[in-house]
Amino acid sequence: MNSGPILHILTRSDLHSLELAPHEAITTVEDGYLAYASGASRNPAKLMVPMPDAARDSVAYSMLGYDGSLEQAAFKTSYRQGSTSAEKYYTTITLYDDVTGLPFALLDCHRVGSTRTPASTALLARTCARPDARTALMVGTGAQGIRTLPYLLTALPGLERLQLFGTHPDGIRDSLAMMAEHFPGREVELVQDVEAAARESDIVVAASGRAAHPKIRLGWLPPGGLLISVASKGVQEGTLAEADYTVATSAAQVEVTGRRMAGPDGVFHIDAELPEILAGRVPGRRTAEDRVFAFSSGMIITDIPVAHALAARAIAAGRGREVALWS
Repeated sequence: MNSGPILHILTRSDLHSLELAPHEAITTVEDGYLAYASGASRNPAKLMVPMPDAARDSVAYSMLGYDGSLEQAAFKTSYRQGSTSAEKYYTTITLYDDVTGLPFALLDCHRVGSTRTPASTALLARTCARPDARTALMVGTGAQGIRTLPYLLTALPGLERLQLFGTHPDGIRDSLAMMAEHFPGREVELVQDVEAAARESDIVVAASGRAAHPKIRLGWLPPGGLLISVASKGVQEGTLAEADYTVATSAAQVEVTGRRMAGPDGVFHIDAELPEILAGRVPGRRTAEDRVFAFSSGMIITDIPVAHALAARAIAAGRGREVALWS
């Protein structure tokens, strides 16, 4: 009897110890953006549905996309119940081979996001920071932030001063361990006053969720500063209207996940999108003195190549299990 297509199922523990080197992760994500910029990939806007029961404070997301370089389609789903609870956040991605029409893998997407997000941050910093940037501040030590500093240093080796603010001991420990693994001997300053640190930073990355600090204002940064928001609640509302130049990974998705960033008139003005910047069609900033605000939201065309790389390694290592789901 024909058992039908085989689906590889990979759990969080199957993927946990797999690590892409920072340069590999950044290149993989950049290739995803460039394939999209060339017209080979598709990335419809994210769907978001807040659940009607306010007591649960829950929201569901869904993304569909196609990576033209890998010729794979994917569906990603996310559900969060309670915006401060990391334990109640679940996300998966399913990959389909467009050549054969067969499913390839269903995997936990937590590990994918913790690679894709800092890689996108590094690309925004490389293309939008002023050329003489020397100081970077990372605010947040959650899953999407612990790899940010080594990724930033890989993309901008001229950075001399690295600062970190976090409130979770485990996240601080993991962030420092990640730096030590990839850049042994490089010092990271732990800061307590976010505003004071931001005033001395050329690049500030906000990925702090429900922040235990005053919301970061773009005006804190010196002239020429770059503020990157990782869909964060730690950035002051209306920041898009305050910036001299605005960048997004996807302008369409800012309107879905970043509505509070708009000015009082509710207008979303985006000067440039990261895929277009990487393709050399638009600049990452106009002048060295511009204060630039970049809003980074997840795009499935960058999830797909990272998920594929991790799944391929896990399957080659004999991890996960095979299910004849359509038998």
